[in-house]
Amino acid sequence: MAQLVLIIEDEKDLLVTLEYNLKREGYRTRTATTGREALLAALGTETPDVVLLDLMLPDMPGTEVCRRLRENERTRRMPIVMLTAKTDEVDRVVGFEVGADDYVAKPFSIRELLLRVRAILRRAQPVSQEESGQAHQLGRLAIDVAAHRAWVDKEEVSLTALEFRLLRTLLERRGRVQTREALLTDVWEMSPEVTTRTVDTHVKRVRQKLGVAGSYIETLRGVGYRFIEAVRDDSTSGSERP
Repeated sequence: MAQLVLIIEDEKDLLVTLEYNLKREGYRTRTATTGREALLAALGTETPDVVLLDLMLPDMPGTEVCRRLRENERTRRMPIVMLTAKTDEVDRVVGFEVGADDYVAKPFSIRELLLRVRAILRRAQPVSQEESGQAHQLGRLAIDVAAHRAWVDKEEVSLTALEFRLLRTLLERRGRVQTREALLTDVWEMSPEVTTRTVDTHVKRVRQKLGVAGSYIETLRGVGYRFIEAVRDDSTSGSERP
């Protein structure tokens, strides 16, 4: 069955354009023009595969819609792409802090948006054991980069695409200090000149989700973060997938 895209947009002309182009690419669509409609649509019988979310809605901010979706068990892992006329990087920061996976500023190319939708859906697809790479075991944490999955003590951890990208970046550079500016550039693809605590917010969230393995991410006060180079844990051994 074709993948389902939920379009949340109060500009009628843009809504029609997006729906037409997504259907032409083979996607099914569901639409909403307010935040309340959006929440009902997202929690319907069938959960959307991805959400295109306008930041400026008539009844509530798109950031609030995003926050509520992330708090709900059914929709917390659902990819969310924010669409907005606001180009200030502060707005991007707020969007990422409440859990958005990507951000597209208006006016945008329909072709570019379709490519981003395709890419984010591809990343969100489950990968079979034959298709994915071997999970790397580090103490109580296991991570499969190809499958975009992580486990702690053999229990899978629910991470958004952005949270997984942050964890993967820190892990791939383990033993090396990563400044907040470097992480903003490499993970969020934002200007390092932006002064923000968005990195701290996401690191805290990832640590909480990792539970006992959260201590593998060290804080260097006033500098940034580092994934510890060697994890010593006698309770786990080997490199098999959990």
